[in-house]
Amino acid sequence: MWYAIISEDAPNTLAQRLEHRPAHVARLQELHQQGRLLLAGPHPAIDSEDPGPSGFTGSLVVAEFASLSDAQAFADADPFVAAGVYARVSVKPFRKTLP
Repeated sequence: MWYAIISEDAPNTLAQRLEHRPAHVARLQELHQQGRLLLAGPHPAIDSEDPGPSGFTGSLVVAEFASLSDAQAFADADPFVAAGVYARVSVKPFRKTLP
């Protein structure tokens, strides 16, 4: 089943986000290579593709896991969690309807 991993950044964590981004992206690339990643990306803090020093307010990942507990374990092991980038992370089942 698909699961949405919805993360909210802690304030003033852009430097930590940039530092730990390669490890964060590597995990997502593994999901993609396994055919289990529907989409992933950050939420810019301003209405811009590149928010510069304004940074980001969080991230969204939609990926396939065998269970909610597997999706939660994946989310809990994110390098952004360990680095304190994310203040909150929620994991919810997701049903793709369109397209």
